[in-house]
Amino acid sequence: MRARIFVRLKRGILDPQGVAVKRALEGLGYGEVRDLRVGKVLELELEPADPGQVRSRLEDMCRRLLANPVTEDFTVEIVDEGGRPRLP
Repeated sequence: MRARIFVRLKRGILDPQGVAVKRALEGLGYGEVRDLRVGKVLELELEPADPGQVRSRLEDMCRRLLANPVTEDFTVEIVDEGGRPRLP
């Protein structure tokens, strides 16, 4: 079983890396970018299990280690073998 976790800074938290990337894109002529936030994607390979239980465990991992609950939000996605998200 595979899963993806998307971790992003919460709105209102300064994102200096996002500002720098946006500025670089503008310098390259991509002025249409209005806002840019940088995050991270974690891809996990898991032992086969009930998807509901896996989602709960993944969310627990995020709250305890993978995301900083003060400054970051996260989204958990369980994916099929082709990398497409499974429906909840």
